Amino acid sequence: MMWWHWLSVIGSLAVTGPIGVAIMVWLMAGKSWRLTAIWLVLFGAGMALVVATKMAFVGWGVGVESIDFAGFSGHAMRAAAVFPVAGYLATRSSPWWVRQLGIAAGVLLAVLISMSRVYVRAHPSSEAVTGCLLGLGVAAIFIWYASTENHMALSRILVLLCIPVLLVAPQVEPIPAEQWITKAALQLSGRDKPYTREMWRKQRFPLD
Repeated sequence: MMWWHWLSVIGSLAVTGPIGVAIMVWLMAGKSWRLTAIWLVLFGAGMALVVATKMAFVGWGVGVESIDFAGFSGHAMRAAAVFPVAGYLATRSSPWWVRQLGIAAGVLLAVLISMSRVYVRAHPSSEAVTGCLLGLGVAAIFIWYASTENHMALSRILVLLCIPVLLVAPQVEPIPAEQWITKAALQLSGRDKPYTREMWRKQRFPLD
């Protein structure tokens, strides 16, 4: 269980958020303005979809009961977006097979983090899988665009930017993102209490 908990922490906003910013800083330092904009749009869109689906469920009960889906897993989405991209950019100046290993390592870490969210009972498999697929889509699109750029350096700088985040983050207090989302959803929907999965069950079995 401790192994899964550690992986879950690595996927937290306190880790993946700063790494996402580090990627942006790396791109700006290399004067890759086009890729910087693409990264911000793609990563921002992924984050927005996570927040929107969670707010839709908390505030209005919008979800897919048949697969127990109440919103994309933010941990899974962010991990699948940032780690393959970081692996690719960190090995961008290396031979082709090294770049593929960098991407594969990022994908493997993202998949393990997604699995950890199920094992620590934070999400059902439907939310972890869909969140991971969403993040991998973000990463794949960005890497495709990045592969068309001819001049990209500073690979070691990206590694140096990411390492302190991975070392310090486990000691950082968790960011209460879920509480912020719940509060915003309740304010927008006018509800006093958040919609829960238990309400799904009561709708199916009203006499229980």
